Amino acid sequence: MAEAQDNVVPHTRVRSLRDAIRKVQLGEVERSDVVVELQDTERARLEMLADELKDVFKEIPEDDDQFTLQVVSGSTPRFWVDMTSHVVVGGDRQTYRFLKDTRLGRVVVLETSVLDDMADCITEYIAERILEREKAIEGDWFNNRLKQAARDQTVVKVSQSSNWPGIVSGFLFGAAVGMIGLIAFAWFANPV
Repeated sequence: MAEAQDNVVPHTRVRSLRDAIRKVQLGEVERSDVVVELQDTERARLEMLADELKDVFKEIPEDDDQFTLQVVSGSTPRFWVDMTSHVVVGGDRQTYRFLKDTRLGRVVVLETSVLDDMADCITEYIAERILEREKAIEGDWFNNRLKQAARDQTVVKVSQSSNWPGIVSGFLFGAAVGMIGLIAFAWFANPV
């Protein structure tokens, strides 16, 4: 029973509402100072990561606008790589966590406390995204070429199929000659 009482936090007696409000406000200020200090620490670590990657950022083609590459403050500071991927600092304030949002949910790409490993992972991710974009652009170009070839082939087929009146008239002429031939055969084969 003595152990349960040891775990209880002793409260001071509060005699007035004003003193209670002051006590609560001081507690909130202390907590917010700690939170701000932690956010500043997280932001500083993310800025170190961004600084480590600044040479990589310079090599990204100027016409490729899919990357954000900026540290954004907030309740949880984040280093945004692109619209779906960002890095946060873990709860231990030492670990970097590279997260990617997918159709199936959020995925942890890499979790490490080593700055160089995280920078290498992000560099590879950027390279993969640039190659995917080039493949998509190449695929679009190839699809457009196939559509153009299909349209050209349709024009050729339409011009070839414009000979239908000649084919129909030839068929009708052949049918008429065949009927005349049958009548003539029947006339001469059975004289009256």
